[in-house]
Amino acid sequence: MHQNALTETPAYQALLRHHAEASQWQLRDLFDPRQVGSGQPDRFSRYSLEAAGLFLDYSKNRIDDTTLSLLMTLARERGVEAHRDAMFSGERINNTEDRSVLHTALRAPRNSRLVVNGQDAVAEVHAVLDRMSAFVERVRSGQWRGRSGKAVTDVVNIGIGGSDLGPEMVCRALRSFAHPGLAFHFVANVDGHDLDAVLSKVNPETTLFVVASKTFTTRETMMNAQSARAWFLRTGSEADLAKHFVAVSTNTDAVRSFGIDPENMFPFWDWVGGRYSVWSAIGLPVALAIGFENFRQFLDGAHGMDLHFRSAPLERNMPVLLAMLGIWYRNFFHSGSISIAPYHQDLGQFAAYLQQLDMESNGKRVSRSGQALQAETGPVVWGDVGTNGQHAYFQLLHQGTDIVPVDFIAALKPTHALPGHHAVLLANCFAQSEAFMRGKDAGEVHAELKAQKLPDEQIAALLPHKVFPGNRPSNTILMESLTPTALGALIALYEHKVFVQGAVWNVNSFDQWGVELGKVLAKNIEPEINGAPRPEAHDSSTNGLIARARAALSS
Repeated sequence: MHQNALTETPAYQALLRHHAEASQWQLRDLFDPRQVGSGQPDRFSRYSLEAAGLFLDYSKNRIDDTTLSLLMTLARERGVEAHRDAMFSGERINNTEDRSVLHTALRAPRNSRLVVNGQDAVAEVHAVLDRMSAFVERVRSGQWRGRSGKAVTDVVNIGIGGSDLGPEMVCRALRSFAHPGLAFHFVANVDGHDLDAVLSKVNPETTLFVVASKTFTTRETMMNAQSARAWFLRTGSEADLAKHFVAVSTNTDAVRSFGIDPENMFPFWDWVGGRYSVWSAIGLPVALAIGFENFRQFLDGAHGMDLHFRSAPLERNMPVLLAMLGIWYRNFFHSGSISIAPYHQDLGQFAAYLQQLDMESNGKRVSRSGQALQAETGPVVWGDVGTNGQHAYFQLLHQGTDIVPVDFIAALKPTHALPGHHAVLLANCFAQSEAFMRGKDAGEVHAELKAQKLPDEQIAALLPHKVFPGNRPSNTILMESLTPTALGALIALYEHKVFVQGAVWNVNSFDQWGVELGKVLAKNIEPEINGAPRPEAHDSSTNGLIARARAALSS
């Protein structure tokens, strides 16, 4: 589908003209009822909404009703609704790989139906979920026994990218729901220190390995899996492998050759992208950790957000609002990054998860039809848990030269029983969003320093360092507590946000060719590190690095 350049659309041009005015606004003035004509004391109720158990406050953004109207016009001009409907109906919107995009089918209820390539995708999904449920029950109940008759105590997931980031993030986020007798470990890095650190903690007699690779050929994953296999065989036999290794894959022959019983192979489909796969059999470690009923609630939470995204008008559609606010800052304020600030320790890996979801999806420089884009696309996504970030990089966010929009995420109730902590946590979260919005002007700083009875010359010296410009935009997303349902909805919210932005930018959000080149070159360099050099093969820098590595490893 050919689209005109984003910058040529009428709504984009209207937004450019509007931005000339909006860029002069001060957020504190927009909230101030004393500002005649511009103050909106009802901004909180005007610019907030609830969906699928989540609450979004987007009032601390440099927007008014005109801004939102123009952004929604732009979304419609870019075909967001048609593109959304095409995804949900199973059309092959991943045009470079000629695939449907149906992660939403992974969380569809059993009684729904979606035919893809002549097969009912939902029925296939639930057949795998039923197999997963039976397996999870055997492991969690202790019926599954290792080679010496002992129950499983440790689960090691071996995967990379979407086969690692999703399951690990969710297992850590939902640790309050985890089986108390099972410990979970995740290995992704081909760096042997990663696997070595895990193997040093576990007992081969009570460890279950989950090898997650669709093709069972992913270089990093299979190297780690083969090393784990060799480690196991130091004390066990090949006949015992099937008691300690299971697979998430579609390559039955390779799985069987490895020593895994194909009965313990859990498949998924080519219409499931890696970064959208935690809802599939890739989520097996999650189901093992929290139990299958909780895993179903995780899927239900995502489905609830799917229903909202599919049916709500754009003006009251949470993923669309988040996405179009992101477009506003990326393309009109030219903000190069967005910071994710979860005020919940168990969401410590959420920013890393969103890095892959967003940057691998929309980090593109050409359109769906292969034309060079004239507007910026995906921003850099970064962040950490909130109070840790406050004592690290929030300095840049408050007083740096770049404007970095922030998404604050918090749960209103904790899943721990320690008194006092949660009120302090939430106070910090809300205070930071207020501080970013209000700032502290020179007059306020001067009055504060004067009250401290500092001499005038010291006040003059200190004043510019203590001014906070404010006017820094943020969103706040709240949930009642961090449950499987709430987390499912939260992840789906960001999935659909990324989708909408990809539609506006006219990029294919579901391929990732950018990861390939370095991997191909690595295959050429690896034998050179281990063997004879080929000085004509590379530039002088790469040749020099290879030579130093070869010398170190051979000494």
